[in-house]
Amino acid sequence: MSEVVVERPAPQVAVVRLNRPEARNALNQEVRQQLAEHFVALGRDADVRAIVLTGGEKYFAAGADLRAMADAGAIEMMLRNTQLLWQAIADCPKPVIAAVNGYAWGGGCELAMHADIIVAGESASFCQPEVKVGIMPGAGGTQRLTRAVGKFKAMKMVLTGQPVSGRDALEMGLASEVVADADVQARALELATQIAALPPLAIMQIKEVLLAGQDASLDAALMLERKAFQLLFASRDQKEGMQAFFDKRAADFRGA
Repeated sequence: MSEVVVERPAPQVAVVRLNRPEARNALNQEVRQQLAEHFVALGRDADVRAIVLTGGEKYFAAGADLRAMADAGAIEMMLRNTQLLWQAIADCPKPVIAAVNGYAWGGGCELAMHADIIVAGESASFCQPEVKVGIMPGAGGTQRLTRAVGKFKAMKMVLTGQPVSGRDALEMGLASEVVADADVQARALELATQIAALPPLAIMQIKEVLLAGQDASLDAALMLERKAFQLLFASRDQKEGMQAFFDKRAADFRGA
């Protein structure tokens, strides 16, 4: 049985689901490899406009598989090149919505932060506990977390290894919204379906510019935004969308 499963529950929407229930979806090298392969493929698939990333209704991902790294040396860890596997998720041009139930600890928290939107259950638990086993976050847990919640909240999480709840994650900026645990999967799918119905070229440009602009000066980021805005006027979807607005009808967006 595959440790990562891809489902197509709705038109133009894909669900990428971790499938290691016996290990609470702990991230070993095989899982990371499969995630990378699926995200590269889905990013190129013209029939996919939005992606839901989840571990299921009980847990998202309980962290890295410590058994697979406890005896590893520094050179072995370097040669694993896991950053290339993570980058395949970060580089996905399609919007990614993380549906987080239960544990999102360590690598699981870092995986969730690779998404563009995070829907968390009230009982979800976000944590970077690496310090408790003598290491530190190594897949964005110090960098993406700080950009999401700020220095002082990030420092508290990574220095203490203490978890935060779904509600606390929302308040600190680590989640987009919090819903009842039983509604997480459905809400993430609902958002993905809404986004998939919108013009895909505009969606892709919004994601690209927003992410690139985070690490640029304001002037440079505004220039990127302006150029992307202008570029979209070459699309059929722009003409269709505005004409549909005038006609008071639903637009037929084709990504062209």
